[in-house]
Amino acid sequence: MRPDTPADHITEAERLLRTAAQYPEDHEPLFLQAAAHLELAGDRARATGLYDQLLSAPPTDTANPYLVKALKAANLWEYGHEAEARAIIDGIRVAGPLQAAPWQIVAGTLEAHDELEAAHDVLQTALTLLLAPGEEVPYATQSLLTGRHRVRRLMGHDHDAWDELADALSTANVSLDELHDPKRLWSLGSSDPGELKAEITRLRAELGTYRAALSRPFPVAVLHWPEAELAELLDAYPSLADEEYTTHTEHLARLEAALRDLHAGGTPNLGIVAGTVPSYEAFAASEAASPADPNLLPQYATTLAARGRAIPWPPARSAACWCGSGRAYRECHGVA
Repeated sequence: MRPDTPADHITEAERLLRTAAQYPEDHEPLFLQAAAHLELAGDRARATGLYDQLLSAPPTDTANPYLVKALKAANLWEYGHEAEARAIIDGIRVAGPLQAAPWQIVAGTLEAHDELEAAHDVLQTALTLLLAPGEEVPYATQSLLTGRHRVRRLMGHDHDAWDELADALSTANVSLDELHDPKRLWSLGSSDPGELKAEITRLRAELGTYRAALSRPFPVAVLHWPEAELAELLDAYPSLADEEYTTHTEHLARLEAALRDLHAGGTPNLGIVAGTVPSYEAFAASEAASPADPNLLPQYATTLAARGRAIPWPPARSAACWCGSGRAYRECHGVA
């Protein structure tokens, strides 16, 4: 059942936390989902506690520390801790993370509290870091362009090149100028049926855009084995070397090539999940199947994606490559 009341949200948060205890390797996305439900239930202090647990863990245990910090700041501001929230936001801005999500949350928090100039500055900084001229806009970065368009519309700024790009990327059936028109708010109080009908049309279009984003997870998620994990996998199940895998270098090259082919074919929202041998063996046991069965690998990838383990592909050109080499994507597997 969809959570609706505060009690429902608390119940769902508890379920997610039990799942996190069962799957400790997935604790971060499960904790974040649980914290969101606690916020919706009004238990913001406990949500902050979950964020603090994630941030107090060793750095290697938290995949997205700036995302956690941004969510914590947004939550703190909502229940009266503005100064602490601002300090966290300032820290994120100085750090300059190369992921879109922390920037989007920070900008949204500032916008929600009528800090439009600051929100615009955050979005401008993020897009300067994440977008290279002439290159395709990663899916995760598109929301920053849309948010910047909205803020600039509220501030009365004229369109620039990034606003035009946001318009071109929008999938709504009405223009962003209409969706982000400040006068929309006035029409909600109108008694004119025509104005109300027009506003309902706009809101449905905006809701459709949000639903598309929420349903995006990863319809196609490919399975990436880090080098040590692939060696362990093939040592334990050598038949997979014949059926599926060869060298690690070729494995990485095949993944990038497959993702590019899918993208060229129009498949949206591509993702990558990293496998581990213990996790894969546990999944095989849960399916009453043999880990040596190559047909199990796609199911394992889908399950990892459903548990929040996928990262979007392609990453920003300046972001770290998905393969874990530590080099920028444009200098590694993003080389044209």
